[in-house]
Amino acid sequence: MKKYDAIIVGSGPNGFAAAITLQRQGLSTLIVEGADTIGGGMRTKELTLPGFKHDVCSAIHPMAMASPFMRSLPLKEYGLEFTQATYPAAHPLDKGDAAVLHHSLEETAQDLGVDARTYTKLILPIINRWESLALDTMGPLRFPRHPLDLASFGLKALKPATWTASAFKTQKAKALWAGMAAHSIQPLSNWATSAIGLVLMAVGHRYGWPIPQSGSQTIADALAAYYISLGGEIQTGCWVKDTRELPQHKTLILDLTPKQVLSLQGLHLHDSYRKQLRNYRYGMGVFKVDWALSDTTPFNDGYSQQAATVHLGNTYDEIRRNELDSHRGQVVDKPFVLFAQPSQFDKSRAPEGKHTGWAYCHVPNGSAIDFTAHIENQIERFAPGFKDTILARHTFNPTQMEAYNPNYIGGDINGGIMDIYQLYTRPTFSLTPYRTSNKNVYIASSSTPPGGGVHGMAGFHAAKLILKDHFNMDVKL
Repeated sequence: MKKYDAIIVGSGPNGFAAAITLQRQGLSTLIVEGADTIGGGMRTKELTLPGFKHDVCSAIHPMAMASPFMRSLPLKEYGLEFTQATYPAAHPLDKGDAAVLHHSLEETAQDLGVDARTYTKLILPIINRWESLALDTMGPLRFPRHPLDLASFGLKALKPATWTASAFKTQKAKALWAGMAAHSIQPLSNWATSAIGLVLMAVGHRYGWPIPQSGSQTIADALAAYYISLGGEIQTGCWVKDTRELPQHKTLILDLTPKQVLSLQGLHLHDSYRKQLRNYRYGMGVFKVDWALSDTTPFNDGYSQQAATVHLGNTYDEIRRNELDSHRGQVVDKPFVLFAQPSQFDKSRAPEGKHTGWAYCHVPNGSAIDFTAHIENQIERFAPGFKDTILARHTFNPTQMEAYNPNYIGGDINGGIMDIYQLYTRPTFSLTPYRTSNKNVYIASSSTPPGGGVHGMAGFHAAKLILKDHFNMDVKL
């Protein structure tokens, strides 16, 4: 039986990133995936009707272009094409207008009126310094390459989103900010919730919020094709329960969250390390709906009709209150909804003249409540007539999300809450969080820095550490 330098369990973006990084250095690697298709959160299926392609998990990819690792790969040569919406994101308000994240910083600021200067001062330095900030923030805690840039960003990023919101005067600016910060999937009053909002806005101006042509599965397929071209191997349909049943290997990389790691047999982890994993905290779950639609979504405002992602939550105060209540385990009537409409910009997603819709809201972890009506009512609120366009729907509650992708514990798509206590100390308090107590076993998932998203940086950093620990090699981006 063949012996591998490394076996990677899980074919999400971080699993592929780790495998590609090692394979590029001439090592022999094998990716083992439990599902029948590769991709983790990067999968596209006909969930509703024939001919309607739905992204099962991730749909819009702000970090795919912003990630130093993803940009280092020749994925276009392997079939990956992105398209861009007219606007990365829009945020309609009850009174009929909308706040908009334009590709242009200047246009976004201009729309915010008296808040133009505040917005520009907040976001422009991040746009200008993103290359250095990405290398210093999208990884473990360490001495930064550009300490002054990082310090400037950190002073803004570590603030609660509620503090940052107080700098704005207009309802538009506050609402736009709330929608961005709410991607953190936690109360906006938590420390460090400004980080997510700042990054999403800055990369939106620098790179847009890309939409993969033909669906998110094409990202996984391109990663796989490139990986195989390097000599890598993939085995699907193999759920690992006991690592001793795997082929011989020198190192093992787990693209898994702590709960799954604890369930694996044969890892020989110290009791003290296992205790730290048991103390790891998961965040809110999501309830997701996909629709086959007869027409475009009839938003009241033109901006929302032409945006990749539409944030549906109305005002800052409404979003702040409802996200807090959801975090506390309450069922809210008007949840914050993230709505995507990729078929508006990628005609391959649906039969001619038809469309797809994709949305989710944040709900208590593991909730079994059906939020379909809540989500559809929120869309109808800002797009009267939306319900009349529904041809079919498919829903995922948090339990079903976890059954589909075991990394989504209780529907938590971020691999654990990314609050100030677990922003970098995930899954344990360590300067090398990818190492476990077994020197041959490493974790490279959204439960390690820099957290959730299709960026591959956790996988890259784990592989970089393996190369240093076991092969006396060093790699840089």
